[in-house]
Parts: sequence; C-alpha cells; structure tokens
Amino acid sequence: MKKIASFSVDHNRLNPGVYISRTDGDIVTYDLRFIKPNTPPFLEGRAMHTIEHLFATYARNSHIAGSVIYFGPMGCRTGFYLLLRSVAHSQALDFIKEITQKCAEHRGEIPGSAKEECGNYLEHNLPGATAALQDFHEVIKPLRESDLNY
Repeated sequence: MKKIASFSVDHNRLNPGVYISRTDGDIVTYDLRFIKPNTPPFLEGRAMHTIEHLFATYARNSHIAGSVIYFGPMGCRTGFYLLLRSVAHSQALDFIKEITQKCAEHRGEIPGSAKEECGNYLEHNLPGATAALQDFHEVIKPLRESDLNY
C-alpha cells in the first residue's frame, strides 16, 4: 500500500509547534504538535479528550466557524489535527494562537461533557487540559507563517 503523508514526515526531527501537514484543494490540515514525538510523557488521555471538546467548541463558535472542518486528536497522543477551508496560513496561525489561549483560560463546565452529549463523558481532565494548552500556547506564541513547514 501507498504510505500516507503523515507517515512520511521524519518524526525524529519534529518539535512542538504548528505545521502545515497537507493541502487538499482549499482544505489545509494543520498539525498542532504539543509533544515532541517519541519523548514521553505523552498527552494524558483524559486531558486530550477535554482539549478536543474545548478547542472544537471555541473554534466552531469563532469568527471563522464556517471554515472549520475538523479538530481531533492524533492516536500517538502528541497533538491534534485541525482542518480549515479557505483560510490564509497567517490567519490560521493567528486563529490557532487565539483559540489555544481561550481554551487555556477556560474555567467551569467542559462543553459537551454531559452523558447525553458525549460517548465517554466521565473521562475528562480540565486542569490537565488547560495546563497542556498553556504550555503549547507558550511554544506557539512567537511562531510566524514561515515556521509552518515541516
């Protein structure tokens, strides 16, 4: 079988940051790499689940909500993928910084975490999520569009 694009990236050279993973027409997949690959500790599962709920909710309630296609975790527990349609790379990076900061500052109820709304509603960790988001935000604050390439 043909190797998929994300398995063609040399994970030994990746550091935490934001990368353009692939472009499919007007949809761009961004790699939000929270953890350097193959260097534990990895993102804790409950915190990852909470980050997914927070980021997806804030992103889909933002000024570019109509351009948000998907936000979800990487199985390796080192980060997330964000798919955006028709958004310039510089605007996407600013958006990621903005949403990451809002999520890091989130207090109170986790969006979509009721039993009726979530298939694993008991598996959340808001303090772990906000700590990971704050750490990631500090890493990405100085990034520029020219830093988005693998």
